Amino acid sequence: MRGARVCCPPPLVPALAGLFFRTLVTMKIAIAGASGRMGRMLIETVLNDSDATLSGALDRAGSPQLGQDAGAFLGKQTGVVLTDDIERVFAESDYLIDFTRPEGTMAHLEAAQRHNVKMVIGTTGFDNAQKAQLRAAADKIAIMFASNMSVGVNVTLKLLEFAAKHFATGYDIEIIEAHHRHKVDAPSGTALTMGEVIANALGRNLDDCAVYSREGVTGERDPSTIGFSAIRGGDIVGDHTVLFAGIGERVEITHKSASRLSYAQGALRAVRFLEGRQTGFFDMQDVLGLR
Repeated sequence: MRGARVCCPPPLVPALAGLFFRTLVTMKIAIAGASGRMGRMLIETVLNDSDATLSGALDRAGSPQLGQDAGAFLGKQTGVVLTDDIERVFAESDYLIDFTRPEGTMAHLEAAQRHNVKMVIGTTGFDNAQKAQLRAAADKIAIMFASNMSVGVNVTLKLLEFAAKHFATGYDIEIIEAHHRHKVDAPSGTALTMGEVIANALGRNLDDCAVYSREGVTGERDPSTIGFSAIRGGDIVGDHTVLFAGIGERVEITHKSASRLSYAQGALRAVRFLEGRQTGFFDMQDVLGLR
């Protein structure tokens, strides 16, 4: 009918455009140590996440895998090749997930500050000076650093804090960890973190009360110490047990990893946590809201 007005709902174009834009904005994530066991698990996890884009794959200079597609081990072509060109990878990335070795991570840390790339660090074996450098760098970039990124381990840390406070006297504390034959540092970073959590709960300094080895005539056990034992063999992903041994009873709190997938999923969760954070030093307790 001429002159009739047709009522229409509000246009959907802006809303749809916003939704479309959000689907295009993905996290550009580079992986360090890309040809290693953990590196490959991280690559697979990123490739399977709809909110993430694999932006780079770093490997050590001289690696025979350099130049290969990062997804070749999965039978996929990603267009991202393994490279030792740190500058190029950082220029194309917003985040780096690094589970390598201290010397490699420190080189990546320097480049990350220049390129304003946020870092998720699972490397272990840092000395105190290197840890101080990580904290100092957090004034320029956002860093999430944790010796273990699995949800289970981080919940276990809270259990250990609670247990230590209630077993403060009359119980000897031993930490036993087991890892695969290729692990180069001992005790594991996770075992040390467990020791730090327990020591803090008891009002002690781990540096003063840790015992890392026993041999020969050691004398009676000092009840104020925290003992560590490390096992290396086969393909053990990571087992950790804390033993509280009293008179007539003992309590064991154990976490066992059957796959590196839990570490990779935790790392991706950490990347999401760093979104919107420009600086700061965080750990998985922050990521999981367990602080």
